[in-house]
Amino acid sequence: MLPRSSKMPRDAVHHPVFARFYAKWSVTADEKGGVAAYRHELLAGLSGRVIEIGAGNGLNFAHYPSSVSEVVALEPERMLRKLALEAAVHAEVPVDVVPGVAEALPVKSEAFDAAVASLVLCTVRDVPRALGELRRVLRPGGELRFFEHGLAPGRGLAGCQRALDRTVWPLLFGGCHTARDTIAAIEAAGFELGDYRRFRVPESGPPLPASPCVLGTARRPLPDADA
Repeated sequence: MLPRSSKMPRDAVHHPVFARFYAKWSVTADEKGGVAAYRHELLAGLSGRVIEIGAGNGLNFAHYPSSVSEVVALEPERMLRKLALEAAVHAEVPVDVVPGVAEALPVKSEAFDAAVASLVLCTVRDVPRALGELRRVLRPGGELRFFEHGLAPGRGLAGCQRALDRTVWPLLFGGCHTARDTIAAIEAAGFELGDYRRFRVPESGPPLPASPCVLGTARRPLPDADA
């Protein structure tokens, strides 16, 4: 059994209206918006023990390769966690869905071979702390896989994103922020950045505030690199 953190309540995140919307929208985005292919790319080649933060309704679970021995999936929102538990039953790899937030992972240090952050860093309350926790629980040399939407490269859309983040967007979309710089945050947390690529979702049509995405890898440095 995983030890539970005493720092955060079981339902530290509670967005029932957004959770119902996300549960439907995310399935549509996977099936019709091409997001399922990005999930598959994100998780391809993983092996060993994996921790996933903000698992949502568990849409990643079907894409974990058989080389993964265990997935510990954290989801703080009650309704989404229930859906993730249902998805875990049908996964081809063992998935343990537990309550918890990214800023206080209820697991031991250096216990995982890989970590997954998928469309979640936009919503965490403290990004540096969350990434610091992921770095803590990864073994030296362990890999972080990330697929996030974030700050647009163009000044026009980026300005719109920042204005929305200061006003209505987080209120409407479960604490989501559109203008966070994923790459800068990962590097600032002490990870060694690997390959990554930027793209839009959807690929065609006018860009939306959450359209700019990045998908890639990073690693916790080996001990001699930490010194």
